[in-house]
Amino acid sequence: MKFLGMKKVWDGKYLKNYELSYENKAGRLKTYEIVSRKELEDVQDLGRRASGVSIVAFQDGKMLLLREFRMSINKAIFNLCAGMQEKGETIEECIRRELYEETGLSVKKMLKILPPSYSAVGFSDTKTYIAFVEADGDFSDHTSDNEEISARFYSREEVKALLETQEFSSRSQMAAFFFTEGAELWNKNDPKQEDEDK
Repeated sequence: MKFLGMKKVWDGKYLKNYELSYENKAGRLKTYEIVSRKELEDVQDLGRRASGVSIVAFQDGKMLLLREFRMSINKAIFNLCAGMQEKGETIEECIRRELYEETGLSVKKMLKILPPSYSAVGFSDTKTYIAFVEADGDFSDHTSDNEEISARFYSREEVKALLETQEFSSRSQMAAFFFTEGAELWNKNDPKQEDEDK
């Protein structure tokens, strides 16, 4: 694809709508519509900066999941604790703040923060971190009036049952699946691993 140009077509409070123009492989014009959380000046700005974090938290061998009402789909689904990074805030500070605001929990230990990845690449340049943490404390509600969240820790067996019967955001579904199956699933189907186990 050959990039031809970009223009802003709508400026909302939180999202900005842009049209990107390309010449496709057949030599025809392709216009692609995206939304961004950022003000974009040119094509180099697309996905340049991360804007938030998704948090995969554990405590005593259980995984934290939120049951959260999402206005974009008008229903509650299972989700990870997540949120936007505030101006001047480090990613570690963002993780601690979001975990506390949405659950009342604190971070006992940062296990791993992955490099930023695209969270909705089909229609947005939004890029966020994924953090793995060990959580501490008790649940308490510090959410805003616009958030409906219930949080708790689930065992592997409970998460496995939820995956079969409940709706999830895609990142939380993936994290939940690997929490229940993990490397064991791949090792079971890896001939090299079977040989090592003999």
